[in-house]
Amino acid sequence: MRYLLIIFLLIINIYANETNNSSSSVDNTKAQIEVLKNKIQAINDEIKDNIWIKRYENYLTYRKIEKELTKIKKDAKKYSRYRSSKYKEISYQLNNKVKIKENELELISEYKDSPIGSQIKPQPIDKAPKVTNPFVIIEAYTYIKKLNENKLLYKEAKDQLISLLGNISQLLDLHNQLDKLDKNDLTNRLKVNLRLKQLKQEVKDFTMVVEIVSTTYDVYTKRIDQVVQELNSQIKEEIQQIFKTAIIIAILFGLSILARMLVKKYIDDDDKHYTTNKLITFAFILLSIFVILFTYIDNASYLVTFLGFASAGIAIALKDWFMSIFGWVAIMTSGSIRVGDRVKVIRNGIQVVGDVLDITLLKISVREDVTLTSYTVNKRTGRVFFIPNNYIFTDMIANYTFDTMRTVWDVVEIQITYDSNHKRAVELAKSIAISNAKPYTDLARKRLQKMRKKYVLRNSNPEPRIFAFIEPYGINISTWFHTNAHSTLGLRHTMSMDILDAFKSADDIQIAYPTQTLELQNKTEAKVLDINNQPPGLFD
Repeated sequence: MRYLLIIFLLIINIYANETNNSSSSVDNTKAQIEVLKNKIQAINDEIKDNIWIKRYENYLTYRKIEKELTKIKKDAKKYSRYRSSKYKEISYQLNNKVKIKENELELISEYKDSPIGSQIKPQPIDKAPKVTNPFVIIEAYTYIKKLNENKLLYKEAKDQLISLLGNISQLLDLHNQLDKLDKNDLTNRLKVNLRLKQLKQEVKDFTMVVEIVSTTYDVYTKRIDQVVQELNSQIKEEIQQIFKTAIIIAILFGLSILARMLVKKYIDDDDKHYTTNKLITFAFILLSIFVILFTYIDNASYLVTFLGFASAGIAIALKDWFMSIFGWVAIMTSGSIRVGDRVKVIRNGIQVVGDVLDITLLKISVREDVTLTSYTVNKRTGRVFFIPNNYIFTDMIANYTFDTMRTVWDVVEIQITYDSNHKRAVELAKSIAISNAKPYTDLARKRLQKMRKKYVLRNSNPEPRIFAFIEPYGINISTWFHTNAHSTLGLRHTMSMDILDAFKSADDIQIAYPTQTLELQNKTEAKVLDINNQPPGLFD
């Protein structure tokens, strides 16, 4: 009896220990389940707003709609076989649903072949620019920057997908652990099993996506690196070409400066100095343009062909410009007109006399001066006229100071009566002309002697010339003399007044002007009349 009591107590003790152990085990399992749920909740919160999850949900939606569309099409096909109005209405409604589902699939068509849609592909690599001139270098650097940005964006997408795959794999592992621990609640186990199925599919899909993206990234990166390396090589070659071209232009510039220095040293004449400097500048610009053109034209024959086709249209559209450029070449090479020359231009009845201020590629700048033309024709002066260079081919341009000449012939005319001593009048006019025009006569003689070495001069006598001609109202004494080409009116004024004073002082010389003779009582009287105010028929 005693032993039975001891055994009973032992059994009770063992049962109590097992009960305590079982209770402790249950509490421990609940604690582990709670920890797992907290971890699962934390990961779900982290990936809740993940863009790739959103895109994956669109992919799942596409698959769901695709399955629905397949079933609807099957039902529509089945009901279309029946001819009753009831089934025709069902078939009609199903066909409408087919169209709706097809429109829905069209809206998310980018998810047809990829769980993340079009983002599975990187940005396409556009055709790289060919660096053939300095301006393309900027475009090439912009292109390289864009490629690097695209590569960086795709790398970020790959890293995000790898991180997301890690989170999903961790969720799968946690749900597996939860499924093993929580075996009592059947409803929770069903939810866990459903979620496990979804997570396994997500892991499978995202594993595939990560593999594709990783492989694509490697190939994409290598392709970008190749393109960037080729562009950098082209840029380097272009910079070297620019440097060589700059050296050639710098050498030409140095030669032009040297030529200007030589011109300044050995040419004293200001006009020749100006013209030569203009030609040097033009030659430097022209050679620089040719250097640049032939540097950046791969095939010169293409340029010749292009210019051959384009020349006709260009010649018509820019005819005056081209003619002015050719005129400038003719002016500068022939020396017919130089800066500082006194010229006269006549076009459409307009006369301009003045000094050449400048000769550019397209025009001649002429400043009017006080001349006989401004006195008799224009009645104003001091303006600056811009004369196109092509006028030398179409209009008359007179140069008063051609080839170092500084004098021109001028004339003072005065009429004397028929009964005046014309011989004495000629002598007086000649002596006055010789006296007043002597400085210009001597200058003209020297200049003409120089011109005879280059040109054929039949008569190079610069001495004043006096001519007497019979005119309707008397004898016209025409006095010709050399005067300063730039200030003709000054000497003309002096000569006119001196001749007038000389003729008035002479008793046998009378100044002639329009008169008429009237017979009154057999007596002859001369009366001065204004011919502009007399009626017709009163003049003899």
